[in-house]
Amino acid sequence: MSIMLISRTRNMEPYRDALMDLDSNLDVEIWPDIKSRKRVSFAVAWKQPKNQFSQYPNLKVVSSLGAGADHLLKDDSIPQHVALTRVVAPTLSDQMCDFVTLSVLAILRHIHDYNKQQVWADWKPRVHYKKEDVMVGVMGLGNIGKKVAVRLAENGFNVSGWSNSKKSIPNVVTYSKEQLDPFLAATNILVCLLPLTKETTDILSLSLFKKLSSPGFLINVARGEHLVEEDLIYALDMGLLNHAALDVFQKEPLPESHPFWGRDAITITPHIASVTEPEEVADLILENYKRMLSSMELLNRVDRYKGY
Repeated sequence: MSIMLISRTRNMEPYRDALMDLDSNLDVEIWPDIKSRKRVSFAVAWKQPKNQFSQYPNLKVVSSLGAGADHLLKDDSIPQHVALTRVVAPTLSDQMCDFVTLSVLAILRHIHDYNKQQVWADWKPRVHYKKEDVMVGVMGLGNIGKKVAVRLAENGFNVSGWSNSKKSIPNVVTYSKEQLDPFLAATNILVCLLPLTKETTDILSLSLFKKLSSPGFLINVARGEHLVEEDLIYALDMGLLNHAALDVFQKEPLPESHPFWGRDAITITPHIASVTEPEEVADLILENYKRMLSSMELLNRVDRYKGY
């Protein structure tokens, strides 16, 4: 049996090397250099090429290389009997907590405006927002979203959270699926950490932005497909939102001609809010590979029906 690493956009050699460091007896191959398709039983994928997995007759498990699994759920070449899993690494959560906290603080203290002013040598102090005067609303309270909400609360922010089912989190006001409108009405800084499903695609739309409390801000660190891009531009132009911090986009890398570039009201980062480290990911992949071989329950299995 062999493990296949497959991606269109990422160098998978460090992940192969990390796996081999853990167990030199493993048979790890990187697509497209696969010696025997019949030997592949476990695959690790990130933004994989289309229509590949049906070519591996003995495939049992496909693991995402990260916490998101939408790229697997949208791949019709993965047979229904093949189990889907994802990687939930502790450092991913820590990195995301740091990034979101940094982004919220940057909004409160007008760091984006000061960066712009520095270019023009414009010395203009601004009155900053106070923590107690704004509500940070986290959409999505899964493994990472819950930790982000807790970290923000620990840092003295007013925090609320919205998810399919109502959660109980210390010092965080939580809302269930049916309570989206009151959640939005109380939120100034909206943080999107939702899984990408049919229900959440295009959820960050003009109708949603209109329901936010003023001043309104957006931080999207989930998936680019959550956002209706033209609606964001309109909301910023009309003053419905004051600023947006975006780390994810519908097309990556973001094309040079994209209208988001050059807009003072949008902060762009190149999908770096949390990045998987090969050594940590290798441990988690190897654990699930061994569980597959022993017919044990897999860790972080993806529910095809729920979409995460």
